[in-house]
Amino acid sequence: MDMNYTSIYMFLTVCLVLMLGYPVAFTLAGTALFFAAGGILFGHFDPAFLAALPGRLYGTMTNTTLIAVPLFIMMGVVLEKSRVAENLLDNMARCFGGLKGGLGISVVIVGMLLAASTGIVGATVVTMGLLSLPSMLQRGYHPSLATGTICATGTLGQIIPPSIALVLLGDILSSAYQQAQLNMGIFSPKTVSVGDLFVGALIPGLILVTMYIAYLLLYAKARPEHAPAADDLEAVDFRALLSGLIPPILLIVAVLGSIMVGAATPTEAAGVGAVGALILAKTKRALDWKLLHEIVISTTAVTCMVFMILIGASVFSLVFRGFGGEELIHSFFVDMPGGVFGATLVVMLVIFFLGFILDFIEITFVVVPIVGPILLAMGLDPIWLGIMIAVNLQTSFLTPPFGFALFYLRGVAPASVATGDIYRGVMPFIGIQLALLAMLALWPELATWLPSAIKN
Repeated sequence: MDMNYTSIYMFLTVCLVLMLGYPVAFTLAGTALFFAAGGILFGHFDPAFLAALPGRLYGTMTNTTLIAVPLFIMMGVVLEKSRVAENLLDNMARCFGGLKGGLGISVVIVGMLLAASTGIVGATVVTMGLLSLPSMLQRGYHPSLATGTICATGTLGQIIPPSIALVLLGDILSSAYQQAQLNMGIFSPKTVSVGDLFVGALIPGLILVTMYIAYLLLYAKARPEHAPAADDLEAVDFRALLSGLIPPILLIVAVLGSIMVGAATPTEAAGVGAVGALILAKTKRALDWKLLHEIVISTTAVTCMVFMILIGASVFSLVFRGFGGEELIHSFFVDMPGGVFGATLVVMLVIFFLGFILDFIEITFVVVPIVGPILLAMGLDPIWLGIMIAVNLQTSFLTPPFGFALFYLRGVAPASVATGDIYRGVMPFIGIQLALLAMLALWPELATWLPSAIKN
């Protein structure tokens, strides 16, 4: 074995073990410690790197930004379990159902709001699959259109703030940006925050939703028999519609607005969101002690999963650096033809394919700390890079045959819906997301203009 490439062998081993179905957190830490033990035994690894691990973990424990993670998770779980989404979808369907493709548009709008509330791809896909797929199929929607719309809408949780993915990505990119500037000899480095990433994601997220809706309208016009108007809907109760629509929108606006105007940090805004969601559930008489117990258990389970992966990734990144992996990657990028464009393209392709076997949490904690400082040292804008990574992962989660969103929907879809229908249904939406990536590459201002305008 060529010891110069031990870090690469370690990374490939992690991918292989994950494909065998072992837990992510223990795979990352276990593989890293196995290679570290072998390296120490043969004199190729300095144990001092592992001595830095307690400091790393203490830094994670005292990181106030990461407190936002369980709070945003709780906000989403409350809105999911209190039937706010179900009531909202029912009223939206009455509002748009009379249009050809209207039910699909309702799913996109409610999915956008749910994505802004939960920030977790799996939760949004499963919730929308359970709530809307039977209704769409019953009203004559083609299975591929129905499933494609739900899968694509579910992945909006990656890009629509306040996304858990953006919280974690923003924290990692902040450290990577400071490290890149220090490596360049800048000892009073600029900073980038989770709030900056939230603001930067707003315009791309809204563009993506608009493109989804435009596609549905064009599809319904071209093939009306696949997206018929509903003729069995009750009259729109605008009072019920507003009572179901306004409270969650006000909650989302309060969370994002407080961050955008600088009145609250993302962590403080997450606390507002969690408390606001509980109040909203209580006013709808959906909150009782049994439901509260389910909310706390679900929030704790997801939070523990996130932070166990973070611990495993900390062990992995230390050992990776100990074997010289960071220098190896840096030299690879520096010698690559095409300069910054070539390096960015390769990273995006690697992240896209890793999205087939790794969740966004693992990619954020393992891959971004390795490539982030290198790309940022080449002059890339950290906000633009963060949004590109988020949209790239969103596309990866939607791409057959390994996309996570496809697996989530397959798990709740009826047996009458073929897996091939799901695969065919997502293809146009993958094209839309690739178009957004191209737009961001051509016009970085789509991600960077709003954050700079608010700061100024």
